[in-house]
Amino acid sequence: MNNLYIDMHVIQALPPSCLNRDDTGSPKSAMYGGVRRARVSSQSWKHAMRLMFKEHFDQSDLGIRTKRLVEYVAEEIKLLDSSKSDEQVTELAERIINAANVSTADGKAKALFFIGAQQAKNLAKLVVNTDFGEMDALEENEKKRKEKTLKDNAHAILVKDNAVDVALFGRMVADDPSLNSDASAQVAHAISTHRADTEFDYFTAADDRAPEDNAGAGMIGTIEFNSSTLYRYATVAAHELYGQLKENADATVKAIVEFVRAFAKSMPDGKMNTFANRTPTAAVYIAIRDDHPVNLVGAFEEPIKSENGYTAASIKRLGEYAQNVYKSFALKPEHGYVTALYDGLDEIGTRCDWDVLLENIATDVRGALQ
Repeated sequence: MNNLYIDMHVIQALPPSCLNRDDTGSPKSAMYGGVRRARVSSQSWKHAMRLMFKEHFDQSDLGIRTKRLVEYVAEEIKLLDSSKSDEQVTELAERIINAANVSTADGKAKALFFIGAQQAKNLAKLVVNTDFGEMDALEENEKKRKEKTLKDNAHAILVKDNAVDVALFGRMVADDPSLNSDASAQVAHAISTHRADTEFDYFTAADDRAPEDNAGAGMIGTIEFNSSTLYRYATVAAHELYGQLKENADATVKAIVEFVRAFAKSMPDGKMNTFANRTPTAAVYIAIRDDHPVNLVGAFEEPIKSENGYTAASIKRLGEYAQNVYKSFALKPEHGYVTALYDGLDEIGTRCDWDVLLENIATDVRGALQ
């Protein structure tokens, strides 16, 4: 199929919060346009998206990122052959994982490995269908030949039948680059459309069993936070995803629709119990392109300045900037769809409610795949 990109642009206002912290506990930030911005890393938001995927996909369609790869595959072997002991399935699981060229130490993968649920099941099937006792008893040359075939089969399992999230977010394996899976999606770091300063919440906690004449606090501390209106961007190369999902149109359409849903509606849960900061998005603009992705963060290189809130002003600025970009440097998208709480984007996309927006994306992607 021809190139097809689904660009997602989101404006979202957050109250005091600390979604994503650095190693000192401070909210992550970045310099952009000469001022400090609030920032939420792409990795943090992708994790939140993967958690939401579990609500809309069967687990068999998804992957697991873990070092406990041996334990995971051993459980699948045990389901297929309950006659084997826990020690036996663990030994066999590690053997087949090593055969696939994934290094292990102390019963765990040396690095986090992103494996699809179906891939784990297929490795277990390969173990159950292999007579390792017979293989080990063979003459040396014949044993090496059999082991080579086993390695090839195990490796092949890990490079096909990718789970949806593995196909979207990719996999990197330092030990064997041939096991890498290129990501068909990109997620940008979210940044505030304006200057954002870190603040400090000084708190005290009372000891419920302290004597009545004790005026001191049981605990004192500080939590850092900020508040911001974020610009968030992501894109999916539908043509790449289609190939990774074995040219299954239904699977590709569902994956893209759920990616858009999760990108717009998920939220990292850092300090969520402290700040209760889950907010809806204020605007979603979807651009369906056949040339290349276009990140519109340049709309906010000059930070928004306002005494009446940043959300409506950010939406308006995004719309104006997109029109200028489309006139000067990039082609206007094939299709554009907008769901927003405020005006400002109607010139660059058809306004519709959320469910219709998702339906329109599905229709356009399916039409391009045919």
